[in-house]
Amino acid sequence: MTDETAHARECNDASVTRGAALGEAANAQGRYVIDCIGADGRIKWCETIENIVCTIGKNLMLDTALAGSAYTVVGPYMGLISSTSYTAVAAADTMTSHAGWLEAGGANAPTYSGNRKTAVWSAAAAGAKALSAALVYAVTSTGTVKGAFLAFGTAASATKDDTGGTLWSAGTFATGDKAVVNGDTLSVSYSTSL
Repeated sequence: MTDETAHARECNDASVTRGAALGEAANAQGRYVIDCIGADGRIKWCETIENIVCTIGKNLMLDTALAGSAYTVVGPYMGLISSTSYTAVAAADTMTSHAGWLEAGGANAPTYSGNRKTAVWSAAAAGAKALSAALVYAVTSTGTVKGAFLAFGTAASATKDDTGGTLWSAGTFATGDKAVVNGDTLSVSYSTSL
């Protein structure tokens, strides 16, 4: 007689397929492009700055865009950052408190003619906004440029070294400081995106 046995086994497998969740993030960022043109009309150097969009600037942008009413933009005004006493640009910087850098143009070299330049914008497209034309700084002294900044909002001023307004962004050259001399012209473009 032959014994036959069957071992009972059970096997289960399951999987769940879900649709991909939609997600979107807004990350404020900006870019300065600066060309230095010598007195002879030739480009001496061209540099790009990927800037820090400061927390206080983000807050003002959100408050005015999402909760504001009858808001009128003051500025924005663009200034240059001097290499004098430079240590750092930080997201926590404000116009009244940016201990790591000083503004160029007035009390700190290099100097340039006129006031801070007023930013004029093209219409926003594809989540980005750019200046309608580059801002031009006529350099009037020898010095070293470290970077650039943009300030706007209540109490913002075109006056060099003024601490009013809200700091939107600040940034420095990734490749190091850039020397300029009297007679040079700096042509600065800026764009920002969310």
